[in-house]
Amino acid sequence: MTESTRPSLCILIPVFNEAEALPMLVPRVLAALADVPAELRLLLVDDGSSDGSGEQLARLAAQDDRIGYLRLARNFGKEIAMSAGLDVADADAVVLLDADLQDPPEVVREFWKYFEQGYDNVYGVRSSRAGETALKKVTAAGFYRVIDRMSRTPIPRDTGDFRLLSRRAVMALRQLRERNRFMKGLFGWVGFRSIGVPYERAPRVAGTSKFNYWKLWNFALEGITSFSTAPLRLATYIGAGTAGIAFLFGAWIVFKTLAYGESVRGYPSLMVVMLFLGGVQLIALGLIGEYLGRLFEESKMRPLYLVDEVRLPRAGQSD
Repeated sequence: MTESTRPSLCILIPVFNEAEALPMLVPRVLAALADVPAELRLLLVDDGSSDGSGEQLARLAAQDDRIGYLRLARNFGKEIAMSAGLDVADADAVVLLDADLQDPPEVVREFWKYFEQGYDNVYGVRSSRAGETALKKVTAAGFYRVIDRMSRTPIPRDTGDFRLLSRRAVMALRQLRERNRFMKGLFGWVGFRSIGVPYERAPRVAGTSKFNYWKLWNFALEGITSFSTAPLRLATYIGAGTAGIAFLFGAWIVFKTLAYGESVRGYPSLMVVMLFLGGVQLIALGLIGEYLGRLFEESKMRPLYLVDEVRLPRAGQSD
């Protein structure tokens, strides 16, 4: 097979303050995929790094034509950075890979085999998560099981962004322009032929995670509210159930007063009931506010991101 007839493969890597990992990342990716029968390209998206990652990307791109970079105007978040890369990646297949090398690039060879069989979405399934705390493992597993039950969109359990997407899957994703983006849900929403590949997740090669528990909580909330209205329905059921209990309790109080002439007593219990009902109402209002806030963001029609600098990868050999 000649170079011109070989399919193209683009490795898309979002980067945010990964200056320590980049010297190990690029050589390992190139070495791991050297035997894949495709024109290999690397596209790294600098999501507003402040640790010199952007300068490293420029040096790497100058040394090898197969390496390109996209520098965003500021930090827009990982979901937006991936979307920006997908908007410009021009290849028959695109692989999403984290810069910390927790997802081994060697697994992409297995992804490629399924791509050659006609699969459009080949995603990695984490059989183990080395280097992560027990709390993070438990909460992550719980989140994926909760959203799997709540959402009508198929979101495979124990999967991340590590996956291979065919050109038509990428083109479909480019049509989805919502501002509040939960990419794992969008990958499932576009459909097409999909299959999971189990793999063992490794610890970070350098640096520290950019996601603390507060960010992970907000990320989970983003995913649930983006792909399910179940919280609103649950609030309705809780409200209806609470109102029904309150009505029955009130009827019982009236009956006791009329039948036995008892006076209405129990100030502490009355306060407990009032505070409980007030709390339920505030929770329901908060849920409604989350959805309204997302509608407000969508109504502004701002662009997803702004680009500061771009240098696209080109097929060819390293200098």
